[in-house]
Amino acid sequence: MPQATASRCATSTWAAFPCASCPASRPERSTAMPIAMIHIAAGRSEETKRALLSNVTEAIARSLDAPVASVRVLLQEVPETHWASGGVTLAERRQPGA
Repeated sequence: MPQATASRCATSTWAAFPCASCPASRPERSTAMPIAMIHIAAGRSEETKRALLSNVTEAIARSLDAPVASVRVLLQEVPETHWASGGVTLAERRQPGA
């Protein structure tokens, strides 16, 4: 696998790092670990959340040609009282008559 060089181009401001916009300074396949952050409303089952984590991991690995072990997926559940659209929380929207 080709390695990035430490040479500088005219647009690079850090001497120790290659310019990210220069094709010559980028490896064909990045070795950086992809990270996905997902926010969902609280209340889904553990099984559903586990399936989401697995499916997102596989999709990222496939899309980026990255090793599955390098993919990180962070899942944050937000309480329905802390999630609003148009000033109305999910909890309020789910009340009868809302």
